[in-house]
Amino acid sequence: MMQIEGEISTTHRNPSCVAGAIRVDNLSAMQTGAKGDKVVTAITSTKLRSVIASVDDYLMNLAIADEACRYGKDSVARKGQRQTTGYNGQR
Repeated sequence: MMQIEGEISTTHRNPSCVAGAIRVDNLSAMQTGAKGDKVVTAITSTKLRSVIASVDDYLMNLAIADEACRYGKDSVARKGQRQTTGYNGQR
């Protein structure tokens, strides 16, 4: 039986946050971790269709995790700054 192996490496502002968020959705044949400024995920399988479906799901989840981690980090950075909403700066 053929063994399919691959690795996905993407760069992020907060790779440990992204890796932690996406790791919970990994299948048993996937391993995810943060290395430097990258999130690296290895995948192995014997079924090409499974790899394709897993990578498709992974990339969608990766985009969401990256956005959530970026939003959370940016929110913490802005904490303490005066935020106003509404007309004439009313809160």
